Amino acid sequence: MHWGANNSKMRTKLIFTFTGLVFAITLAAIAYGTPKANRVNIRYVTPKNPEHQLVYMQMKQRGALEELQTFLSPLLLPRTLHISLAECDGEADAFYDFASITICYELIAELWENMPEETTPAGIEPIDTVIGPLFEISLHEVAHALFDLLRLPVFGREEDAADQVAAYILLRLGDTEARRLITGAAHAYRTEELRTGECRSLEDYAGEHSTPGQRAFNALCIAYGANRRLFADFVSEGYLPKVRAEFCREEYEQVQDAFDTLIQPHIDPELEKQIQGRAWLCESQGGGASVKHENCLLAPPE
Repeated sequence: MHWGANNSKMRTKLIFTFTGLVFAITLAAIAYGTPKANRVNIRYVTPKNPEHQLVYMQMKQRGALEELQTFLSPLLLPRTLHISLAECDGEADAFYDFASITICYELIAELWENMPEETTPAGIEPIDTVIGPLFEISLHEVAHALFDLLRLPVFGREEDAADQVAAYILLRLGDTEARRLITGAAHAYRTEELRTGECRSLEDYAGEHSTPGQRAFNALCIAYGANRRLFADFVSEGYLPKVRAEFCREEYEQVQDAFDTLIQPHIDPELEKQIQGRAWLCESQGGGASVKHENCLLAPPE
């Protein structure tokens, strides 16, 4: 009699526990959702600072965020990823936090301001010094979002891993666009390093990011490892030291294996084919004049 009563209470307790567990799992499933494509939401936040109005208007008129939204549409995400262009209290930055990416108007303004007036000695066109780093920075933040939303394991520093994911995605866009974007991004990092390197303190090496110079070499290395023919001049012209270039193929294959294992299963293959078959950048300059393209992602203020 006594044992039976305890047994009945135990069964009742187990039933309540099981029911509560099922309810909790159901709520979690509703909150997190089934992975789906086209789960990127965009927003242009109207700036209060008059100095950012031109950036806001240019980006909105050209549909820059809409292009990025389309580019990311093949991602199979368990919840919506929000991407905003907004003011950042004077900080030229971009960041990810709680399923939300913010790209600062200050960052775009700074890239425009630093854009060279003519093609660089390395053959990098002015517009690529803007589009390259902006695309790379945006994909860097997307990588943070993937690590978080897909709960992906990361060895080493997350910032370095995000750089690798961004560079790897750029290299999948085709030879012409990959070269323009990688060289543009590397140029921006190199320029930043030359501007700040002489004033660097020991504490600068304590940050979660690698130094701009290291990030430039990392981008060049993964590109050279992916295609030694296309990026041969990185080594022959001395932009990438031979001692580093020797191991770049192995570095690229390591990133490729990680991407194929962890991220590729979360990409819709049919939508990916559509994205890879589309032009994303402005046409190259010809005869001293910029040739406009209907799919131009970004151009400097007119």
